[in-house]
Amino acid sequence: MDVISKNELAKVACNVRMGIIEGTFNAKSGHPGGSLSIAEIITYLYFKEMNIDPQKPDMPERDRFVLSKGHAAPALYSVMAQKGYFPVEELKTLRKVDSRLQGHPSMKCLPGIDISSGSLGQGISAACGMALGAKLKGADFRVYSILGDGEIEEGQVWEAAMYASAKKLDNLVAFVDNNNLQIDGTVEEVNSPYPIPEKFAAFGWNVIEIDGHSFEEIGNALKAARDCKGKPTAIVAKTVKGKGVSFMENQVNWHGSAPNAEQYETAMNELKAVLSGLEG
Repeated sequence: MDVISKNELAKVACNVRMGIIEGTFNAKSGHPGGSLSIAEIITYLYFKEMNIDPQKPDMPERDRFVLSKGHAAPALYSVMAQKGYFPVEELKTLRKVDSRLQGHPSMKCLPGIDISSGSLGQGISAACGMALGAKLKGADFRVYSILGDGEIEEGQVWEAAMYASAKKLDNLVAFVDNNNLQIDGTVEEVNSPYPIPEKFAAFGWNVIEIDGHSFEEIGNALKAARDCKGKPTAIVAKTVKGKGVSFMENQVNWHGSAPNAEQYETAMNELKAVLSGLEG
């Protein structure tokens, strides 16, 4: 596990948010809202928790990451660029023809992507397979996945949840990005998955509830997940959709809309101000 301070993590997360805005602005499309909401979670995983090496993206002993909510690819690409998998400048090619940064993660395009994802519900099933594979091989790598709260309305998620519990996949951690908004409105309005913690618990999971923007709570939850034996862990993270950009926060219309030039400048100036404050 890497040694990095909370302040350094916060700076990385801010840069990740700037990369999300950069990518979606240049693409003129994409999903900024649900990408911004997972910035702290994905930053902690890539910069502190996971055993990974950008110079050896396919090393067998690496931990695996599955972005089950694949439309949040701008967040994944941004943190990977910050980690050194590819140049930050390449974020401007998001969704362009022949770009390695497709609208959803593609393992055929970009080294470091462990599974192509985007069909909601399928990613967590792939994560279960990876975790089971580690058990069968006697390998000690761990598998981490991020799901959306709208995504867990998919029945396949609960088949995977049942399977993970039945196979005692205690090397599997699933974050639920509970920002309470999906493409058509609030999750209650569309097809309420609440109460989320009780559902995972009923399927035999170890369940932890956190503030998804608190590095301390993310770290404590991941430690508890490592300490839990015989059960997969679900970390239900309360988050804010569009977090970090004032006019995007808690606004459902930013689920799948890109900022225009004026909005881009506003967002980037806000984030630069935050970064400046962190740098003292």
